Amino acid sequence: MTKPYVRLNKDDAAVLLVDHQTGLLSLVRDIDPDKFKNNVLALADIAEYFKLPTILTTSFEDGPNGPLVPELKAQFPDAPYIARPGQINAWDNEDFVAAVKATGKKQLIIAGVVTEVCVTFPVLSALEEGYEVFVIADASGTFNEMTRNAAWSRMEQAGAQLMTWFGAAGELHRDWRNDVEGLGTLFSNHIPDYRNLMTSYSMLTQGK
Repeated sequence: MTKPYVRLNKDDAAVLLVDHQTGLLSLVRDIDPDKFKNNVLALADIAEYFKLPTILTTSFEDGPNGPLVPELKAQFPDAPYIARPGQINAWDNEDFVAAVKATGKKQLIIAGVVTEVCVTFPVLSALEEGYEVFVIADASGTFNEMTRNAAWSRMEQAGAQLMTWFGAAGELHRDWRNDVEGLGTLFSNHIPDYRNLMTSYSMLTQGK
């Protein structure tokens, strides 16, 4: 049976960035490290662009997992920042769950490291509590394709939707007429080839 189309709604979505920590990032091997970091920062820019409530969390950052990626902390200085003392599943931390509920949103956009643990566990927990969950696959990373695919399968079977940051941006935006320059600039900042499109567009519009 085909499920109905549940699309992202910028007025009802929050972003959860889970365990994008300097130590854990070194474990990501299913995607090129530079591309992966670019994707994470692109998702952060989407959250900021659409003014989506954003929650940052880390796991045992005093240990080998390391601190949060500094760019994220700098981009969201006023966002809830939950440094979990030990809970592997972020949803097991009361402060984290309280921060999620405080957003008042029913759609959760989630990404993190590593995919089969730090992403999958809170995704399954949020689904169980009735949230609509969207996993940003290319801003989540893990050891290899096998572990990634197992995690993707587990989350999809539970009802999560897998997306890319680019797809999420398009679905949130809905209509280019809302803001061509703003979204186009965001895309250009993270997709070098997209700059060519924006350059062509600028030349055409300036010629009118």
